[in-house]
Amino acid sequence: MDHITFLVAVVIVTALAFDFTNGFHDTANAMATSIATGALRPRTAVLISGVLNVVGAFLSTEVAKTISGGIVDDTLVTPGMIFAGLVGAILWNLATWLLGLPSSSSHALFGGLIGAVWVGAGEHGVHFDKVVEKVLLPAVASPLIAGVAALIATYLAYRITARARQKTVTKGFRIGQIASASLVSLAHGTNDAQKTMGVITLTLISAGALGHDAGPPLWVIASAGLAIGLGTYLGGWRIIRTMGKGLTDIQSPQGFAAEAASTTVILTSAHLGFALSTTQVCSGGILGAGLGRRLAEVRWGTAGRMVVAWLVTLPAAALVGGLSASVVTHGGNFGIVVIALLALAVATFIVVMSRRNPVHASNVNETHEVSVRGTAPAGVGTAA
Repeated sequence: MDHITFLVAVVIVTALAFDFTNGFHDTANAMATSIATGALRPRTAVLISGVLNVVGAFLSTEVAKTISGGIVDDTLVTPGMIFAGLVGAILWNLATWLLGLPSSSSHALFGGLIGAVWVGAGEHGVHFDKVVEKVLLPAVASPLIAGVAALIATYLAYRITARARQKTVTKGFRIGQIASASLVSLAHGTNDAQKTMGVITLTLISAGALGHDAGPPLWVIASAGLAIGLGTYLGGWRIIRTMGKGLTDIQSPQGFAAEAASTTVILTSAHLGFALSTTQVCSGGILGAGLGRRLAEVRWGTAGRMVVAWLVTLPAAALVGGLSASVVTHGGNFGIVVIALLALAVATFIVVMSRRNPVHASNVNETHEVSVRGTAPAGVGTAA
């Protein structure tokens, strides 16, 4: 415990704060389609998702090892750099949540770390070959694979059930969605909770509390799982609305197909140690399911905005992480305090803005787009 300095403790708390934002930012990945089709009530959906995210965190540590000893050189990283990278990731998560954009929490984290380490340790501190292999290639391939799989599954589902009673088909697939959405939640915990485990493990390695190439201790696994589970339970309703109602009109066979395809891709990637974006996978699955149903409307304008957010996420988070690292590197503890206060001010501003047009469990299935303008109707609660 002698290695757990005040700075290391601050970094660990900040990492868990990122994990929390990752949870509510990505609740939509698992539950948006089930909520949109009525398979699960909104509050029940986020409770199930939160519990299974915690369980999933204990299933594997391969992705955590990719982050703690893969994309950056752990011998050159300092806790201050990690803190700066986390600030970039958290602010990007909050900004895209405000806009209802299902961007990648994973790429926000990678971007923040890459930018901070690049500024703090130099170009040789980043393993760009691993970034390409473990981050960029999966980012391109995974949503395409999930989309094609969901398209085929949706087409087959409608063909196989073409002569069945519509009411029976809907009821059957809604029951199936409960299982498939639960599996996505489990897979999300297995993949995304590990990213925070990797960051905390990297911090402990950089502080000398763990040896190089060490895996995450049990307390790191448990705390990361609980943080992402709590964030998931609170529900990122703004992004749930976009994914459930903004991309396409989802019916229960499509929701089941999208969730099943996404689960397969996420669990396979977690086993291989690919730190992919579950948001991109699930969005690809939903788009594929939309294309797989005849005459289904796909809202390409919303899809286009999502793709732009995907492209901007990593460099935007890297820019904030790099600027933060510059302040931390030159300012020491004073620089850390300055960055922490600025980040807190920006986060508070974003939360206040979200209350002007709240989205919550009661109105999440309304089809109009998320906006940050206007005022909340009388009696409406806080946005989430």
